[in-house]
Amino acid sequence: MARPARGQDVLSQAQALLAKATKADELRALQAVVFPLVNGMSTLGTAQAVGRSPRWVTNMRNEFIRNAGVLKTASKRIRNRAHMTKDEEAAFLAPFFDIARQGGVLVVSVIHDALEQHLGRKVALASAYNLLHRHGWRKLAPDKRNVAADVQAQEDWKKNFPVASRTSKKNGTDLASSG
Repeated sequence: MARPARGQDVLSQAQALLAKATKADELRALQAVVFPLVNGMSTLGTAQAVGRSPRWVTNMRNEFIRNAGVLKTASKRIRNRAHMTKDEEAAFLAPFFDIARQGGVLVVSVIHDALEQHLGRKVALASAYNLLHRHGWRKLAPDKRNVAADVQAQEDWKKNFPVASRTSKKNGTDLASSG
């Protein structure tokens, strides 16, 4: 016979939060606590009812009991591999954004180098892009022309381009003169 479910001391808190749950993940986590205690369901039965794995059910129950009836939402756990807190990131990017507000250009490679220097280790270039994205930066418009393009040579070519006299295969008319 399986041992009885633990967590009777947080059952009333779980039931109160279950009545107020607004998100599906909150609801499932609280059901993982309540179902075994009220209905006497096994971990496997609770997992099937909630729609998650038995390991997930066990982890949610244990976390809720360990936190003395306080439900930690996913938004609090989402930055578990972040290099800095949101406030530290904002402070790090402030000088770059100030330059951009004064008409300067944000150069990602410069921000990436500064980020690596700030953290004291190598990070992927995508980390710099993700950092900028989290703080509302986006590329507003692509370049309108190639920086290395020779505008004068392009204009000369347009003016002096010879229009070849071509005939239409369909009716034998001159394409250069028609139009």
